[in-house]
Amino acid sequence: MVNIVFHARMESIRQKQVGELVRRYFSNILTQEGAYIYGRDKLVTVTQVKMTPDLLVAKIYLSVYGVEAKYEVIEQLQEQLHRLRQLLSAKIGRQMRRMPEIELHLDETVDEMYRVDALLDRVNEEDQHIAELRGE
Repeated sequence: MVNIVFHARMESIRQKQVGELVRRYFSNILTQEGAYIYGRDKLVTVTQVKMTPDLLVAKIYLSVYGVEAKYEVIEQLQEQLHRLRQLLSAKIGRQMRRMPEIELHLDETVDEMYRVDALLDRVNEEDQHIAELRGE
């Protein structure tokens, strides 16, 4: 019998610190520049930043509100990624040896939460309806 053990790679303290630094400053940049990129009617928030172990790539997870076509907002940000990275570098450049590359990812956790909540509400309504039909 062979035992296979998978180890989930934990983030180091430095990865978490740098991720939080990137999250904070990238959020500020989106607050200042977002309206010019994707318009004033949309809200984009940085939910988390995951740094690779070598700190050379920042995976930035974004939630998008106020629009159905969320990936279009991510594409608009992708088009401005070079400029956004320059703005981020100006903010944190002194605190890091090398500015990380940026990868943008859509975080659909909140959307999933609302979908599950709606499904649970529907199940509860159906249970109540069945109970009413049975006379309970």
